[in-house]
Amino acid sequence: MSNHLLTLAIVLLLAATGGAHSEQQHQHDTPISRFQNYLRINTAHPNPNYTAPVSFLTAIAQTLNLQIQTLHFTPSKSKPLLLLTWPGSRPSLPSLLLNSHLDSVPAEPHKWAHPPFSAHRTADGRIFARGAQDDKCIAIQYLEAIRNLKAADFVPIRTVHLSFVPDEEIGGLDGVAKFAASKEFRDLNVGFMLDEGQANPGDEFRVFYADRTPWSLIVKAKGAPGHGSRLYDNGAMENLMNSVEVMTRFRAAQFDVVKAGKAAISEVISVNPVYLKSGIASGDGFAMNMQPSEAEAGFNIRIPPTVDPELVRKRIAEEWAPEARNLTYQLIEKGPNSDYRGRPLATPTDDSNPWWSVFKQAIASAGGKLAKPEILASTTDARYMRQQGIPALGFSPMTNTPVLLHDHNEFLKDTVFLKGIKVYESVISALSSVVETSE
Repeated sequence: MSNHLLTLAIVLLLAATGGAHSEQQHQHDTPISRFQNYLRINTAHPNPNYTAPVSFLTAIAQTLNLQIQTLHFTPSKSKPLLLLTWPGSRPSLPSLLLNSHLDSVPAEPHKWAHPPFSAHRTADGRIFARGAQDDKCIAIQYLEAIRNLKAADFVPIRTVHLSFVPDEEIGGLDGVAKFAASKEFRDLNVGFMLDEGQANPGDEFRVFYADRTPWSLIVKAKGAPGHGSRLYDNGAMENLMNSVEVMTRFRAAQFDVVKAGKAAISEVISVNPVYLKSGIASGDGFAMNMQPSEAEAGFNIRIPPTVDPELVRKRIAEEWAPEARNLTYQLIEKGPNSDYRGRPLATPTDDSNPWWSVFKQAIASAGGKLAKPEILASTTDARYMRQQGIPALGFSPMTNTPVLLHDHNEFLKDTVFLKGIKVYESVISALSSVVETSE
């Protein structure tokens, strides 16, 4: 073979090899692969890695030519908030905010079928990972929807912002709570917000117009210490048990309303004991012939926006932990109870809210159907926006999917994930095209 022919053969071989490599790269750079790579970043408490997901999402934003800001609201700068912006053609109009959180709850690997940060994809398309439903799915779906809209040369009228925030799973006090109160947030001129929702085992999309407010209640009892055989009046354990019994009866009455079909779980007050602490330590156990002088119990309380929180405070003071029974209590209210005008933290889901009408039509245009709007039984960052008077809906487009947030073996099917991207394409294009609202 001549040198000329040899050189030509090498060039053709390299071109073919390079083309195959490029094709292989393309096959591994897909919405599903990007979702999996995001899930593989361990952002679980108590020590979430925030640096890696911010870098990962920033890299995607650069490929989409989005404006990028990293904001810090703590002195240590250890809890970054990533803000991406897609400018609209009329930036003076109130903007659209798409929110998701970076962090996730812990996982117990030995109780999972697949490692919780492996993003293992089974033959039937289930992607197992902590955060698959709560709520790393919507973060990537937002970005992939914008990718598709840009590819179709869509230009939003209103500016679209995307916020990726820390600490939602522990109350958001160093995340959205500080962000919503900042000048940086005010400068965004947000008119409407979408935040996380939940999956639905049925074929309708769930949407949430309010959250329940979370309270932590710690009840402490005191009484005379002494021999385990003696009978005391107002002993520490007796007083605490009485307190627990009163709250248990209240819980049962609320639960009876749910069981009777008269209300959803999210529409009643839930009171759940989460820990008990007492006893005199002795070796690896407790002294069984001693009565302790102190006892303590903790409760998780969730209050729907339809309930006056003052009535709950009164019940705690007079019935659940009365001073007359040697009981004291500490109440930790996590987040706001009402907006800046004193109104319940709820977003209207009727024609009085023009954003609702557009959102509902966008879901229909995507071939979906909305279930009856709900109050979320738990809590999201949306409450901090509602406190500012900004309408906010909780929405994660997952149908025919079991609710597995915070559960073992959390997963999301690839087909559901991809369908969600199409839904967000419709929602983002519709909401960012709204010209007239009641602002």
